[in-house]
Amino acid sequence: MRFSTSIINESANVIYFFCFKNASNYFLLLILIIFNPTLGIIFISLFFYMHVKNHKNKQIIKPILPLSKHKFFLFSFALFTIVSTAQLSDLARLDFTILPENNSGVEFTKSRALFNVPIKLKKHQEYLLIGLDYSNVNLNINATTLFDKDLVDDFQSLDLTIGYTKPLNSKWRLGARVRPGFSTNLTANSLSFEDLVISADVVVIRERKLENDKKDRLILGVTYSQNRGFFFPLPFISYYKKFHKKWSYNVGIPKTNLQYHLATKHRFKSSIELDGFTGNIQNGISINTQSRRARIFNISRIISGIQYEYHIIKHLQFFAQAAYTLTNNIRLRTNNRDNLFTVNDELSLFLKTGIRLKI
Repeated sequence: MRFSTSIINESANVIYFFCFKNASNYFLLLILIIFNPTLGIIFISLFFYMHVKNHKNKQIIKPILPLSKHKFFLFSFALFTIVSTAQLSDLARLDFTILPENNSGVEFTKSRALFNVPIKLKKHQEYLLIGLDYSNVNLNINATTLFDKDLVDDFQSLDLTIGYTKPLNSKWRLGARVRPGFSTNLTANSLSFEDLVISADVVVIRERKLENDKKDRLILGVTYSQNRGFFFPLPFISYYKKFHKKWSYNVGIPKTNLQYHLATKHRFKSSIELDGFTGNIQNGISINTQSRRARIFNISRIISGIQYEYHIIKHLQFFAQAAYTLTNNIRLRTNNRDNLFTVNDELSLFLKTGIRLKI
């Protein structure tokens, strides 16, 4: 309990320090409130919590890093290995995604919250990662349909993350992760086996420091997720290289990007990536033109666009992404994953914003 409380307090300290010590960043917080009220309310609540706490103690608490620089580098490298399959190194994350209503009258929104707690094991440079990842997906259909659209307007997803990483030798490190959970529209009275989703990843990673403060990173492995929208294992290939003081790139599957480091706190990314979602339809759904009932709600898309990142302080980052779907398929499927009905295949604008606490 003391460990969990310290993490919460430290996260609140980071946000409070950002708001209290950097008055110019109030404008950024205002933008966050406008585009994502939920995140704004959370930030304001944490800000006032720390303000009252620090006022009572008559001190301003600054975020601290309870590790030496060398140990923190090893810790960061180890934790990055565990979560590299998501191409993220997030300790906590809140984000909101919207695909505005297009010609087919379909609007998609997704709210997501996650946290990860790294635990150092007794053996040298071995770590365990425990976390939770929650998503709420809403589909607003403003058009006449051949099925009951209320059965697919709200899906809940919750995954438990268990990860492990260890060094293989002086150059390579192993990372493995399993994520059991559920993804469903929750129209029945209870969860069932059909609501269960499983994700698993295994990767090896090598990171090298090159000349003139340059570096590269190679990740090889395989990833599978019943909740990603793609029903088959995918190779995970990622090669990252910082080839210039202001430029770097990451080539691979499921994401490729080119990064421009404008300044210490500002970065732009141009990317192309896979995105998707799968949820169980409890009790199924009838489609007027089909004799079989649909049991699976499935989204698979490829998106490409630009992302802006602002490092509020060293480990706290705000991001905003504007992209467009190159493919965008929302389908109703059978338990055997046969396609019964295409809800939407129109291309659309893709917008995402959020904030994350990174290693």
